[in-house]
Amino acid sequence: MSVVDIVDKQSRQCAKNLSGPRIVVQILILGGQIFGKALLEAGRQAVKNAKYRPATSGSITDTLTRDHRMTLDEAYLILNLKRGDPMEKALEHYEHLYKANAPPVIDPPPPKNSPPMHSHYLLSKVVRAKERMEAEVKLTSEEEARHTGSNASSPSSSSAPSGRP
Repeated sequence: MSVVDIVDKQSRQCAKNLSGPRIVVQILILGGQIFGKALLEAGRQAVKNAKYRPATSGSITDTLTRDHRMTLDEAYLILNLKRGDPMEKALEHYEHLYKANAPPVIDPPPPKNSPPMHSHYLLSKVVRAKERMEAEVKLTSEEEARHTGSNASSPSSSSAPSGRP
């Protein structure tokens, strides 16, 4: 064996030994590029979504739904009511659900490791449903008052005096 053969053999072994870390580095670089491109595209899409504003009617009902984060139908479902039920029945259902989910008043506090006997989440949903229904009732009463007020203030054609004697 000549010196050239020995050097050639050692260089091949060195190349084989370095090919493993080289591949790992190439995979990491390629993965980083792919991740960077995906992150950039996600950012672009987020900017587009922020600029896009859904077309809403801008009605008062839509405003109430956004303010209370609940539709009127959801409020009826939570309070177990049907459309057209009186507000007194809604208040009865609200009081029952509130008492069932409110934290109990116990003189000696329960041990720390005992599970809670109430649900703050459900309680907040019940309260929000009642507030949504009250807001809707207030809205309809204001609309009726405005509607009856405009009819009462406008003179009717039959009672208007004519200019002729």
